Amino acid sequence: MSGLDSISVRVEGVGGRTLRTENLRPLLQQVEQALCDLRDSQQEATIDLSAMPFSEQDEADLRELLGSGEVSATLQAFGPTSVYETAVPGVWIVEHKDADDRRLTLHLEITRIPAILVTPLSDIAAGIAAVAALARPDAPADD
Repeated sequence: MSGLDSISVRVEGVGGRTLRTENLRPLLQQVEQALCDLRDSQQEATIDLSAMPFSEQDEADLRELLGSGEVSATLQAFGPTSVYETAVPGVWIVEHKDADDRRLTLHLEITRIPAILVTPLSDIAAGIAAVAALARPDAPADD
């Protein structure tokens, strides 16, 4: 036995309730500053909620405080990604999951439109070729 065994320990807590990390207020202040930066200099921001001490209760509180806006999207890539604008214009919640529906990341994006929803220019070129082929089915294909 070590000397530590003689030290009594009493565990206090809230029983089965989920603990809050008290990170919500500073997070909201960070979001406010990011919105100011977006307005003033068009600087976008991403806040990785998965990378900070943020409990399930904090997440539920955040979602309740920010509410839901009018725009949402679900994408299927390597797994489902859900994107929705909160009731606060310019604040988006982006959640990436794997093929087994396990969360990979949870982000707040402060932007006019999340990057994952912006069509890459290379895809635009492929779209032009696809529409051209539809419009002129008898034309020879470009090689």
